[in-house]
Amino acid sequence: MQFTKLLSILLFTSILLVGCSNDDDNTPIETNQSPNKQPLGNAANDLLSDINFKGLTIEIVSVQGFEPTTTAVNTFRNFLEDRLFKPDGITINQRSVSSSNLAPFNIQEISQIETTTRTQFNEGDEITVYVYFADGSNEEDTNTKVTLGTAYLNTSMVIYENTLRNLSNNVNAPMLSTIEAATLNHEFAHLLGLVNIGTTLQSQHEDTASRGHCNVQSCLMEAAIEFGSGMMDMLGNGVPELDTQCIADLQANGGR
Repeated sequence: MQFTKLLSILLFTSILLVGCSNDDDNTPIETNQSPNKQPLGNAANDLLSDINFKGLTIEIVSVQGFEPTTTAVNTFRNFLEDRLFKPDGITINQRSVSSSNLAPFNIQEISQIETTTRTQFNEGDEITVYVYFADGSNEEDTNTKVTLGTAYLNTSMVIYENTLRNLSNNVNAPMLSTIEAATLNHEFAHLLGLVNIGTTLQSQHEDTASRGHCNVQSCLMEAAIEFGSGMMDMLGNGVPELDTQCIADLQANGGR
């Protein structure tokens, strides 16, 4: 099941910032990659709890010139620490790569980029998540609806940074860091199984018109955050928070 982000291809659809480097020739290490190649939502409990994994590593791979703002990464890290049980800590590694020159992207192309650029996979009691900051848009974008990002596998997500930057340039638009943080948090929450995609509902709050999203107004997982006008309105007061029902779902699945 893969989901999107203007936060909208419904494809169903921290505290260490370790470093940043430029490396155009990173090939995946020889390791068992299958645990990181499962359907969206399958790693929800592993990400939330400390039962199988005591630590979390986020591998952020950005196209050169399309790196996320420091403010957004810090906000994202705080979100993770608020919701996950990881006694060994949360590490965020950042590096940059050359453009794939494939934009606009479909999700199959994003998955192939992951194959050639992802270098970190689950090892021991450390679970890893891959985040790609792309230099283009989703190929299904229209003049009225664009995709900010997509969580497409159990530990994989893409952020369409070029689209985020274009949105932030609009008159009265939220700051880029706010859009980035909201997109990161929303897509990672899909990895955590929200809404009803790997984390069981504790109450009925799934949006029946937009599967995988919350029907509570102004919740981080509300479907409105996926779309241009709705997102712009929602982010006027900063990055949205999860509502109490979404938090209850995560807590029941091993999270905070």
